[in-house]
Amino acid sequence: MNDEQLLRYSRQIMLPSLDVEGQQRLLQATVLIVGMGGLGSPVAMYLAAAGIGHLILADDDEVELSNLQRQVIHQTASIGQSKVESARDTLLALNPDTKITTMAKRLDVSDLNSLLTRGVDLVVDACDNFNTRFMLNRACVSYSVPLVSGAAIRLEGQVAVFDTRREHSPCYQCLFKAGGDDEQMSCAHNGVLAPVVGVIGSMQALEAIKLISGLGEDLCGRLLLFDAHSSHWRELRLPRDPQCEVCAVRA
Repeated sequence: MNDEQLLRYSRQIMLPSLDVEGQQRLLQATVLIVGMGGLGSPVAMYLAAAGIGHLILADDDEVELSNLQRQVIHQTASIGQSKVESARDTLLALNPDTKITTMAKRLDVSDLNSLLTRGVDLVVDACDNFNTRFMLNRACVSYSVPLVSGAAIRLEGQVAVFDTRREHSPCYQCLFKAGGDDEQMSCAHNGVLAPVVGVIGSMQALEAIKLISGLGEDLCGRLLLFDAHSSHWRELRLPRDPQCEVCAVRA
């Protein structure tokens, strides 16, 4: 770590539970963020600012005017531009030392297999469809890579960590079964208040930093539910499903 990095990350390094060793882990880490929308925006910005060494951004969409109400990584001038390219420009302006890899496509199983075998340390699920979420979960279970999952709609949000390197950790499919209706659960059909995705995305970034650096106690085995209408948080324990078709083979 050079002098400029010591200064840039000094407020984090001052934390006894993080220190130089934890910061070094962040600088050496590679994180895949799937989705550069309302959740992916704060996740990517906070991880870049915190010093994650390599961010891989995946999204097949382009910036639209209706995105700008909540997708704060993009600007009016970015309308029509690929979301991953727009995000890359913002992140490099924030922290030019962060390596950014962009994938302007919807990831498939082959893409995930290739990425996770090349040293991705953690995956952040910031996407907006169940098919991709289930695919990410299967890949993370297969390669023993922790998954930080978030979702937000209307005035509600949730965040969870699935880390099947640990014997008793559930996976995403222990909580949600295949067959959900993406169309009816989209922000386009239901709306969402901008700060709600900011809250959930920031929590995802926090959990990612904790998992990589070893700071504190992460959310593995727990689900946090946020009700923005009343500003209440609820916590649910998530047991592993011994019959889960994805992770039960670990039993």
